Amino acid sequence: MDDDTGSLPLKQDFSAWYNDLLWRADIMDVRYPVKGLYVWFPYGFAIRKHVYQRLRDLLDRDHQETLFPLLIPEQEFMKEAEHIKGFEEEVYWVTHGGTTPLEVKLALRPTSETAIYPMYALWIRSHADLPIKYYQIVNTFRYETKQTRPLIRLREITSFKEAHTVHATWEEAEAQVEEAIRLYREFYDGLCIPTLVSKRPDWDKFPGADYTIAVDAIMPNGKTLQIGTVHHLGDHFSRTFNITYEDKNGEQKFAQQTCYGISERSIAALISIHGDDKGLILPPAVATIQAVIVPITIGKRHEDVMAAANKLFDDLTSAGFRVKLDTRDMRPGAKYYWWELRGVPLRLELGPRDLDAGQVMAVTRTGQKKPIELAAITDGVSRVFGEIADTIRARAEEHTKSHLCTASSVADLTSTLEGGNVAVVHWCQQRECGDAIETKTNASILGTDVRSRYVPATEGTCIECGKPGKATLVGRAY
Repeated sequence: MDDDTGSLPLKQDFSAWYNDLLWRADIMDVRYPVKGLYVWFPYGFAIRKHVYQRLRDLLDRDHQETLFPLLIPEQEFMKEAEHIKGFEEEVYWVTHGGTTPLEVKLALRPTSETAIYPMYALWIRSHADLPIKYYQIVNTFRYETKQTRPLIRLREITSFKEAHTVHATWEEAEAQVEEAIRLYREFYDGLCIPTLVSKRPDWDKFPGADYTIAVDAIMPNGKTLQIGTVHHLGDHFSRTFNITYEDKNGEQKFAQQTCYGISERSIAALISIHGDDKGLILPPAVATIQAVIVPITIGKRHEDVMAAANKLFDDLTSAGFRVKLDTRDMRPGAKYYWWELRGVPLRLELGPRDLDAGQVMAVTRTGQKKPIELAAITDGVSRVFGEIADTIRARAEEHTKSHLCTASSVADLTSTLEGGNVAVVHWCQQRECGDAIETKTNASILGTDVRSRYVPATEGTCIECGKPGKATLVGRAY
């Protein structure tokens, strides 16, 4: 895309800013003629590629990537009553092959438990086969009836990473839950995104799970976005799909399982939390273009500057950086605007004076400006990239801390939420009180057992009934 006329809405008008930025920064086109389905532009898809490569690199330490079919036979999908009840209003069904009605309806996967676990039942025989740690990155389909929003609430989730593990004991599966949480924290730290990890209330856990741990981020408008989940499935699905193994004593045991997922909401958080009124701000690790070279050619020195710019491009590319040399016939200021909108972390300005001084002027997307010696360019750029990531991370952490507030009563909670914040309250963990809190505040109890350095694990009196309660996150969620 090349239509950059006009200014972005200010980020304080988050919804307008977000929708406009997706289009103008070449991330996603929302005009596909099916509600809730969107098209990645190549620039945005490259961001996705770098984000998901980081996720693959983390998983590939001890997981194996695989790929299961999109279509799930109705009889397999309907086996697990609690699971299907959680998804029954969201499933797309394929009923015809061409013009011929199918004997068995086929579901487009909303998630893949019922596609994967019949195969696990065939593959697993002995304790020696365990653990199994497989994952896939696929599209999933859910008939979303709420207001759809690109990357956030979709009918086709184009980038769903789901891991499915199998273990001998409940405790081993629990240890895998903890490992998944640690992995997700590492992943999001690499994206400079602060996270809130908590245990969802029982009524909001994954259908068929013993419990669910969720990862949330606080968006610019104070709403929370769920950007990851980890589920301990116990033997719920293994009993349904007969996933058993022979233990060391020769006894047949039901396996214990976990599953955990991340979607392109990770990219929605990346865009939303870091961006500003000028457009995207991308951490260098996942930027489509990490540095853009802008030659400042004036008069007789044109050839000298261009020769130096080409050498700079070659040196940085050879060092493994993703670099663009911008030689378009445009004013420098227009080029600056173009690349700032698209979130390129570093702009390298090279003119006659810089050439004479043996340096290039480095301007970061986070607002710093300083020269780097051309003789030490790769080390200098690496150092600046580290500084950019540190700045982005610090700003995001400050945003998160500033939008977390304690509330000691329902009235205080309502005021906190209306102010665009996430509240920390004490709750007795009883469903009756939880329902009352959610109804009175038009918000959601996000979770207890909060794991975040921003939220101390305190105890106090439940804001609804006055009985002993634990620190609990309450917010308005996407």
